[in-house]
Amino acid sequence: MNIRRLELFVAVAEELHFNRAAERLHMAQPPLSQQIRKLEEECRTQLFVRNSRNVQLTAEGEVLLKHARKLLAQHAAMTAALQQARSGEIGRLRLGFVSSAAISALPPVVRELRSRWPGIDLELREETTDAQIELISAGALDAGIAREVRAVPGLSPVLLRNERLMLAVPTNHPLAPRGSVALAELKGERFIAFPRDRISRLFDHIAALLHAADVDFDLAQQAIQFPTILGLVAAHLGIAVVPESLRAYAIPGLAYLDIQDGSATSRISLIYSSDMTDSPMIAKVREACRHTLGVPLPA
Repeated sequence: MNIRRLELFVAVAEELHFNRAAERLHMAQPPLSQQIRKLEEECRTQLFVRNSRNVQLTAEGEVLLKHARKLLAQHAAMTAALQQARSGEIGRLRLGFVSSAAISALPPVVRELRSRWPGIDLELREETTDAQIELISAGALDAGIAREVRAVPGLSPVLLRNERLMLAVPTNHPLAPRGSVALAELKGERFIAFPRDRISRLFDHIAALLHAADVDFDLAQQAIQFPTILGLVAAHLGIAVVPESLRAYAIPGLAYLDIQDGSATSRISLIYSSDMTDSPMIAKVREACRHTLGVPLPA
């Protein structure tokens, strides 16, 4: 018994006329009759009572019609689901993100994914950039939004934006009344930053920017979350170089200053395995990033 034969049976059962059913199916009547006979042989029972004037379903035919309709509906749903899966419209997407991206890049991308492709089961994981790279390589993440990723073997990083860096200082700091500051003016300051062994890429990037300005990256305190870093700055324990999106945190005792140096930016990238470049699901993520962040990403 096959799907096509069931489709022919349902057409005859609904029309109760072989010629009308054949016209509906866009086929000749003799092959249709032949297929119905084969179906009856497979079912080992008579499905129709035929005479020169009409066609009627037998009791067995009524039972088969009920189940055939369900099977055909399920088959249609299965076929549609498979097509959606092939096109990346349904399925599970495991997306990592760094904490700062949860303020800027992540929300519009997630809204776009959920709005345009509601069949995608989105699983979000907050992870550091280094952890995302390891998880993608191990197949535990499909993609991630990370910082300071340029060239990693087996990984395809796609630049989303260059976010400005800014300076967070206590409100009683001599620089606080200023609207902006040059990195070279930070000589002798003590900084609050991530532990390098936890968030090495952003740490090294900030250290390199300060070194280029002949400023020592002298650490007063370390913390693993941006809100904690900002809170320690507000507690007068030091200053911090942080992404501009953190202006969303309005903390008493804290002031933000623009950094005048044009090189003071941080790369935010979409990353995924090079083996997944042609994945329809990854294409949906790229499309969501392109549409919401306004950057020229590959389709």
